[in-house]
Amino acid sequence: MIVFWLVLTILFIIFATAKLKWHPFLVLILSAFLVALFYQVPLNTVAKTISDGFGGILGYIGLVIVFGTIIGLILEKTGAAIVMAESVIKVLGPRFPTLTMSIVGAVVSIPVFCDSGYIILNSLKESLAERLHVSSVAMSIALATGLYATHTFVPPTPGPIAAAGNLGLESNLGLVIMVGVVVTAVAVLAGWWWSNRFLNATPDNINAADAPAAMLEGMKTRDDYSHLPSATMAFLPIIVPIILICLSSVANFPSAPFGSSMVAEILIFIGNPLTALLIGLFLSFFLIKSSQKTQEISDSISQGLVVAAPILLITGAGGAFGAMLKVTPIGDYLGSTLSALGLGIFMPFIVSAALKTAQGSTTVALVTTSAMVAPLLSQIGLDSELGRVFCVMAIGAGAMTISHANDSFFWIVSQFSRMSVAQAYKAHSMATGIQGVTSIVFIWLLTLVFI
Repeated sequence: MIVFWLVLTILFIIFATAKLKWHPFLVLILSAFLVALFYQVPLNTVAKTISDGFGGILGYIGLVIVFGTIIGLILEKTGAAIVMAESVIKVLGPRFPTLTMSIVGAVVSIPVFCDSGYIILNSLKESLAERLHVSSVAMSIALATGLYATHTFVPPTPGPIAAAGNLGLESNLGLVIMVGVVVTAVAVLAGWWWSNRFLNATPDNINAADAPAAMLEGMKTRDDYSHLPSATMAFLPIIVPIILICLSSVANFPSAPFGSSMVAEILIFIGNPLTALLIGLFLSFFLIKSSQKTQEISDSISQGLVVAAPILLITGAGGAFGAMLKVTPIGDYLGSTLSALGLGIFMPFIVSAALKTAQGSTTVALVTTSAMVAPLLSQIGLDSELGRVFCVMAIGAGAMTISHANDSFFWIVSQFSRMSVAQAYKAHSMATGIQGVTSIVFIWLLTLVFI
């Protein structure tokens, strides 16, 4: 019965989010109460466990998510995202157009959500496809899979940050970033390989050119901006925090490469994700060129808070759900059972892939799976620092497997690329499935070497 109640709870999450269209925040909070009911958690501890779980995770990474979201919004509004994309194209040149498009997507999606990133870069992608005489379908899949890779693997994207927080890695995001970049490279190459199968394909849904007006509002070209920042200024708000976070992780290594000097203490302080992203936020303010700069900064912060709010609520609810699971016997039971099965790193991948495919949201899959897996880390052999990082990567691989009709990203890619649903399934959905499977195999190989 222990497993039955957990399966019933998971089915409730899938049914409520996918079929009833309830908000994931409400679903995860209700799931925490269901777990308490099913496993007969003492009634006088239920409310406190949920409150502590909700507040605990947001206390670690709530502000990091907010700062990262605002930075991404400013990069989007000021045209810095387009500048970043054009800079990558200039460096890589036109020799491998689909690979270039994949890398552009991977770079831009670090600060910008993949949905927004695709809309922003769509015009650039179409013009590049026409100029280089390459199929727009192949270029679309290359861009989409590049965006998707960093969206699921590399902080400061909210999903990986939330998963890292649930697994106790909030103070070591640098290691998550470094490993995430390596795994992203493999995922990008997998998506690029699949995109090249469509080099001779043409979009088969001409009517999709008339995309909904609401979607077209976000689609801008270089000409829509009165002023664009330099490449250096465009990259600074995201590159500087990443470098600082990575340096802080290095300074925290047991070998203490920087010693115990003041330099090491300063690096650890400014490389804390909260401090690093606050620095990145102030750097992003320099991108705003306006006579009413103060007002625009204030407006950007307000909009960023609105965008971040649902993510924060889902993340907090995931923390509450995970906290409730931790006080039940499910962790010990599943741990011993799964250890006997020898699933190891594949267990979080399978759970995350099932949730993603069933309910469509990558962020919900990342948050929910990491909350469920946290109590099982020692039993599946991933309780070390590096093991937890690989677990985040495995959950990310599952959370991209697969993007189909219940995922908003699927519709953005198909509509803006003028692909029919059938063609989008064949091109985009298959690409995300291949990315996920390729990534988890690579992650498994890494665990054989390093764990």
